[in-house]
Amino acid sequence: MLRKTRLDRERLEHELLAPEATKASESVGREEDEEPDEFRTAFERDRDRVVHTKAFRRLKHKTQVFLNPDGDHFVTRMTHTIQVNQVGRAMARALGLNEDLTEAICLGHDVGHSPFGHTGEDALSPVIGESWLHSAHGVRTLTLIEPQNLTGEVLDGIRAHSWRIDPPPSTPEGMLCRFADRIAYLTHDVADALRANVIEYHQIPTRALTTLGATSREWIGSLATSVIEASAESGQVEMGDHHLQVMDELREFMFARVYLTPESEMQKQKAITVIQDLVGYFTDHPAEVPDSATVPDAGELDRAVDYVAGMTDRFALHTHDRLFRPTLLD
Repeated sequence: MLRKTRLDRERLEHELLAPEATKASESVGREEDEEPDEFRTAFERDRDRVVHTKAFRRLKHKTQVFLNPDGDHFVTRMTHTIQVNQVGRAMARALGLNEDLTEAICLGHDVGHSPFGHTGEDALSPVIGESWLHSAHGVRTLTLIEPQNLTGEVLDGIRAHSWRIDPPPSTPEGMLCRFADRIAYLTHDVADALRANVIEYHQIPTRALTTLGATSREWIGSLATSVIEASAESGQVEMGDHHLQVMDELREFMFARVYLTPESEMQKQKAITVIQDLVGYFTDHPAEVPDSATVPDAGELDRAVDYVAGMTDRFALHTHDRLFRPTLLD
């Protein structure tokens, strides 16, 4: 066996990775200085820290698209995160970028999601009077609620993994997470919609099938390959124009046929009611918010939002039932 230390691997990064890759030895560092690990690079430590957080573990019971689904095979935030990580790391390896940094960002990108997917953002934004973003809450979670003292590159990638965020990620590895996230959610959301009989196979845009292939496995491979080839040619992380157009067309199709259907809107309104009811209750009863779910100096509303945002779907529903559903004695 070989005894590979952190210094060995840092040297290998300089020898084997592309010039554009982010090197662990050149990290901007952490907010609080730490002694380097003997064996793991800074980005490897960050990856491990994210995986061991409570916020990461809760992803297994948070919704991706279908709220609190009954079937065993619908995608959750946890399985989505694993898929994003796989796609991101495969592209990083092919491009000679930093796999460990890519993995740390991909594994942490959704830890700030509230219950019920993106519906939580629609529910919480009017409550706080400004846009509530799961990406920003992910950074809050990993710096204040469960402080991990992560490197600036990982926090930046989590902050800007969503395409709505400007400025974009400062590292090419963060940009890989952006593409990996979209590749993963579009392909598995189509599969979930087919499984739920929300759409039929023949309704999928023809250009998506002719360009990407017949199965989700082929779709992932085709889209990832497009990112690899276009990025290798240009020197910056991007997707080929044709595949980007197809992906945008597929995304528009999913919004029209799945994400914004009347049935989805009904589910969405129910979820908004649950979240806003819970925030209202815990704002009025701040002592019932566990200290571990928020930060010591948070105001009453912030305590409530931190707590509710951290809930899983089923815990939010159970808590709402306990607090708001009439009992036989009422």
